Amino acid sequence: MRIIGGKLKGLRLNPPKNLPVRPTTDLAKEALFNILQNQIEFEGITVLDLFSGTGNISMEFASRYAEKVTSVDRSIHCVHYLKDASRQHGLTQIETFKADVFKYLAMETEQYDLIFADPPYDLDKIPTISKVVFERNLLKPDGLLIVEHQSMQNLANHPSFVEQRKYGHSSFSFFKHPTDEQ
Repeated sequence: MRIIGGKLKGLRLNPPKNLPVRPTTDLAKEALFNILQNQIEFEGITVLDLFSGTGNISMEFASRYAEKVTSVDRSIHCVHYLKDASRQHGLTQIETFKADVFKYLAMETEQYDLIFADPPYDLDKIPTISKVVFERNLLKPDGLLIVEHQSMQNLANHPSFVEQRKYGHSSFSFFKHPTDEQ
């Protein structure tokens, strides 16, 4: 795993082997950030990283000068790793929370420019992530929700669905407020 852009470009991340994660591959992450680079200005955005795991995505956004990155994971080991790595590399805009993502979303009131969710692929509640985000109005009006999931899964039945991009066994589904230009 490595940071592919921004002030920490090229930094190799070496999380402990015992973390309960399935990190986004460098290939998929690079493709995702190439897409995003053409759609958003990273500097100054607020990001919510759900099921943050190693913090690979949180650190990528922070490296690209996101103003605030909120990372949520239920594993205390993942939260500690991300806190330590953020501190070590001066990424002070990353704030970590140990919490069940759905309980966190039920209580969250802040709106974000971008929400990224990388849940365990076997989680049966993946389709409810977009439902909860839009019901709770957690995206700013021009915000973007991205859910990483297995390519065979289809999340297109949500009214805010925009597109799905496939990268091998992984896919990214993109969601925006229905009133946005698509």
